[in-house]
Formats: sequence, C-alpha cells, structure tokens
Amino acid sequence: MKKSSKKQDKQTESIMTLISMAVFGLVFYLTESLITAAIALLVMMLIAVIFVLVLNQNKLKKLRDSGIFEIDMMDGTQFEHYLRELYLAYGYKATVTRASGDFGADLILNKNGRKIVVQAKRYKKNVGVKAVQEVKSAELHYGADESWVVTNSYFTKAAYQLANSNSVILIDRDQLVKDIVFLQSKSNTAM
Repeated sequence: MKKSSKKQDKQTESIMTLISMAVFGLVFYLTESLITAAIALLVMMLIAVIFVLVLNQNKLKKLRDSGIFEIDMMDGTQFEHYLRELYLAYGYKATVTRASGDFGADLILNKNGRKIVVQAKRYKKNVGVKAVQEVKSAELHYGADESWVVTNSYFTKAAYQLANSNSVILIDRDQLVKDIVFLQSKSNTAM
C-alpha cells in the first residue's frame, strides 16, 4: 500500500529535522563552538531546502508528464494539482481551492480577464448531475464567468442535459487526453 504524499512529506521533514539536530549536536560536541555548530546547522538547512525544492520540481515534472493511466491512479487532491499544472501550462493563472468548504470549486482559473471555476472529478464511474449543480453554484458564489467539470471518466446523460441547460462545460476523459497530448506535442516541438 502506498503512503500518502502528505504523510511522506511529513516524514521527510521529520527526518531532515533530526539529521539537522544531530549534525548541530555532533559539531558542537567535536568543536565545542556554538558558532561552528550554528554554521553547520545553517548549511544543513540550506541543503534541506535545496533537496525539498528539487523534490518538488521532480513532482511537478512528473505531474506534467502524467498520462491518463497515471491520472486514474491519483487521488482527488493529486488530480486537482495535476489539473492546476495542466492549466498553468495552457497559460491560465490557476489556484487550487482549500480541500473542504470550497463551495463546489476545486480550482479557480483566470485568463484574459475571465474567471473560471472548475470541479475536478477523478472517478472510476460516470459523473452525474451533482457535480454540475455544485460547479454552477460555485460559479455564482465566486462571481465567475464560466464553470467547468473535468473528469478522467465520462458523464451521465442527465449530467450532459443539466450542463447544457446551465451553460456548464463538461470535459470528459477523451477531451482530457486530447488536451494532455496536445500540450505534450507542443512542448516536444519547442525542444
């Protein structure tokens, strides 16, 4: 069973803290100099910051390079962050909302003066009308110009009907794959 990303981050942070404290204590023990120990601690903290930055860059690259099968393995939060990276690459200013109390919007996109609320649904089954209702409500709450529901799956017939009558854009698995492939081909030709 895989550990959650947040749990792994906490463990990494705890390990780095313990190592830093150990280095500080060891250097102080060996040199009996508080200044030398403090410098060693600062160097360790700098190494830790660089390590975390590199780790985060690798995570972002991995998210950008993800294919649909990797998306299928993500949890909801990972999917939201993946979509953030995807839409950033498309030139949107993209913000993931807080996990609870988001008023039906998982992401808020801004581009060319237009605000778009996005409900992200990383599902194994088809997405129903509830997602459409939530994102339409979020559109009103956030004062957005558009509302989208993005899924790695498909939508029910009722969801399409409700979305059509409420001007909600539905992005299903097929469109998501097209968006990813287009972005990948665009970045490959830029190399």
